[in-house]
Amino acid sequence: MFRLEEDLLEGEVVRRRARRVLIQLPEGLKRFAFRLASVVERAGAEAIVSIDPCFGACGLAVDEAEVLGVDLIIHYGHTPLVQSKIPTVYIEARMDLELKSLDSVLERLEGCRRVGLATIVQHLDALRLLRGFLQDAGFEVFIGRGRRTLYPGQVIGCDYGALRSIDDKVDCFIFIGGRFHGIGAQLSTSKPVIVLDPYEGRVYDLRGEVDRVLRRRWASILQARGAGNFGVIVGLMPGQRNLSVALRAKKLLEESGRRAVLLSARYITPEALAGFREAEAFVNTACPRVSLDDSIRFERPLITYRELLVMLGLLEWEELCRGGWFGE
Repeated sequence: MFRLEEDLLEGEVVRRRARRVLIQLPEGLKRFAFRLASVVERAGAEAIVSIDPCFGACGLAVDEAEVLGVDLIIHYGHTPLVQSKIPTVYIEARMDLELKSLDSVLERLEGCRRVGLATIVQHLDALRLLRGFLQDAGFEVFIGRGRRTLYPGQVIGCDYGALRSIDDKVDCFIFIGGRFHGIGAQLSTSKPVIVLDPYEGRVYDLRGEVDRVLRRRWASILQARGAGNFGVIVGLMPGQRNLSVALRAKKLLEESGRRAVLLSARYITPEALAGFREAEAFVNTACPRVSLDDSIRFERPLITYRELLVMLGLLEWEELCRGGWFGE
């Protein structure tokens, strides 16, 4: 179902006269690693496939490429997000989808005449088809833009501006994709979000699941409020290096009479934090989705910067709930 664009891959290796190429793949595409490495080798270059997790373009493997002496990075599944000293080719790996369950979508649009659409890069072609379908059915359709995304209607795990930019124009949203991005979409707006899931082949909403996420987030804030020692985490991935935000968080904590120590991490995991026993809570200034989606895996609170502001009384919880998780 994925368009791997092997002709493009081979052509870019040849055109750039690359000698050594690093291929970076998200989990869903790693099963094609040997096939893509063969394309690179056929083009006359050495191929190295990164085994590290690849959650988004924020994790572009620049440091890895420098260590390996790579002169070209091939990054699959995402669009450009960060600047790289090493030439990088992004291959989106779009999917050919046959949209199903459209009658089920219409059944859920009662009371919604103005509809906003959004999706991930793999499904942008399907987004255009859905727009035409809804317009033919008499709906007014809106597609917005995010701050860090390349295309109208595109979202990524930390940028749902495509929804927020048209929030005041629509009655509801339809999101084409799975649960991970669907939860992010619903967290970014108070309007209903209908998920058209091509993986499960069904239509659903996530308001119940998002309510559970919000309850867990509020509980984490309350628990962190009683902590005296904090670890403030600075992300090391290229698109997650928010040192200025981490320093601001440290200053705010110290001004409130708490102790704060800066910690750096490429991957934030329960195992990585387990040894820091003095820290009663952590502030995550890297990827906010780690805090939102994985909170039950951490034994101590792992709050975002904006949740820290709520904890300190500098931001209202209601404002955060209106979509403030994705940003400073």
